[in-house]
Amino acid sequence: MKKLIDLLSEDVKKAFVFKGYDEKYGIVTLSNRPDLCQYQCNGALAAAKEYRKAPIIIAQEIAEVLRGSGKIKDVAAFNPGFININISDKFLAEYINDMRKAEDFGCEKEPAPKKIIIDYGGPNIAKPLHVGHMRSAIIGESLKRIFKFMGNEAIGDVHLGDWGTPMGLVIAELKRRKPDLVYFDESYTGEYPEEAPFTISELEEIYPAASAYSKENPEFLEEAKRITYLMQNGHRGYMALWKHMQDVSVTDLKKIYDSMNVSFELWKKESDAQPYVNDMVDYLKKNGYAHISDGALIVDVKEETDTKEIPPFMVLKSDGATLYSTTDLATIVERMKLFNPDRILYITDKRQELHFELLFRCARKAKIVNENTELQFIGFGTMNGKDGKPFKTREGGVMRLEYLIKMVTDEVYRKIMENRDMDENEARDIAAKVGLAALKYGDLSNQASKDYIFDLERFTSFEGNTGPYILYTIVRIKSILEKFKETGKSINPGADILPPCTPLERDLMLQITRFSDMMHLAYEEMAPHRICQYIYDLADKFSSFYHETKIISDENSEERQSSLISMISLIQELLKTCINLLGFEAPERM
Repeated sequence: MKKLIDLLSEDVKKAFVFKGYDEKYGIVTLSNRPDLCQYQCNGALAAAKEYRKAPIIIAQEIAEVLRGSGKIKDVAAFNPGFININISDKFLAEYINDMRKAEDFGCEKEPAPKKIIIDYGGPNIAKPLHVGHMRSAIIGESLKRIFKFMGNEAIGDVHLGDWGTPMGLVIAELKRRKPDLVYFDESYTGEYPEEAPFTISELEEIYPAASAYSKENPEFLEEAKRITYLMQNGHRGYMALWKHMQDVSVTDLKKIYDSMNVSFELWKKESDAQPYVNDMVDYLKKNGYAHISDGALIVDVKEETDTKEIPPFMVLKSDGATLYSTTDLATIVERMKLFNPDRILYITDKRQELHFELLFRCARKAKIVNENTELQFIGFGTMNGKDGKPFKTREGGVMRLEYLIKMVTDEVYRKIMENRDMDENEARDIAAKVGLAALKYGDLSNQASKDYIFDLERFTSFEGNTGPYILYTIVRIKSILEKFKETGKSINPGADILPPCTPLERDLMLQITRFSDMMHLAYEEMAPHRICQYIYDLADKFSSFYHETKIISDENSEERQSSLISMISLIQELLKTCINLLGFEAPERM
């Protein structure tokens, strides 16, 4: 189903052609002066230069032709050459009824569907998720849902960090604390215990302790590096402990991600790329892509057109050890072999932009990806406290993600209990959904690359541009529909939506029609904030309409009432579809 604005453009293009001008000048846009008109065309201003005619004359000619269009209510030319357009209420209603009948509200999908791998997790095992992991998960999950909605195959990969020195530090600290564990007995040849010698809480305490201790004791850090080397080369005891760390960590990670309504098709790890490293290094050497510099193996990725200094991409350190860059490149090799994706998208802190620029250049120079494979990086900004600095706990530390979620949920619960007489268990269930909406909407309503202020009071408010306000609108519509049924009437799913009777109803219907335009922008720009803006405008216009209009009233004819019920049902479905794309859902009541 074509977008409404494209249908208008077709008529305007025909008018330009009819008057002897190129159709390229007939592009219609949303009006930047909604107080004057709904849509506008500025093509006459550009056409004037080519055809050596005053733009107002061209605009008047086009306006005269368009007055015969059934889609248009009124059209006028204004100096210096603007064409202002208002569509007919009949056409508006017809378009919305077509939306209701079409799959996914008539949104046209990707004409050439792609296979897209999205790397949006990135936590390390043996360490708890903290607020720094939140944006990657929230943005990545929403983009994955948007890609799927638009007809693509989208594959989310958590890509766990499990192969570097942090693993060696944990094992070294465990050895320091419990040297008698069988994993450290070099003469032991039996099977290792199935149960890990630590809980997730103990494991999460061990790493920061080991990291702090290593800074004061260089010999301990060297021991950790030695253990890392031995682990990566198959030491039985260390590999067994490493496997325990994975199992305990992943179980906990899945629980937290589930609470955030975030899922991954792949639970791949950094270590999964290791089998590809040796062949990849040989390939880079044999084909002349990599060379030795100061003992390290590097690939020069600087290009002649560069105006800034671009460092080389390091594949191996001078001692032959691998780096994050090594495993990231090997992961691309793995992904191309296993999935052959059309696009690989990475979502991380924007401070990693240079790393990914070098990685992509190396992958392309070495022909590790196909010529048409897209490699993209979305760098997100920082979630800051009200002081403008990265969000911290009151003690100044990095807050664990589960504590942040609890803090938001508890605040929503407090507000619910202040204003409602409700069973505690039901209030807790509602608070969990509303709290998640507050957190996700608070994040996604900002452009991903921008920093933003985490404001608990504003995010959890039931008024304004917030997640709870959107959910409240959905629940309010549900309540209206239930009250309608209680009058003894049934909802007629086939009832047409009639042309608008008031300016507020017209504004609301115009906002409904912009769903497809918004989805294409959100998809093309990889911008969930476009969805947030659309649903806020839709909810806000519904609120204005609701306060002016008696929906369930004997004053309305049966046809008019059925029309209103059909329209608000459509709005509810649009809102529910959009919040699903953002990664949260509405409770039954609030």
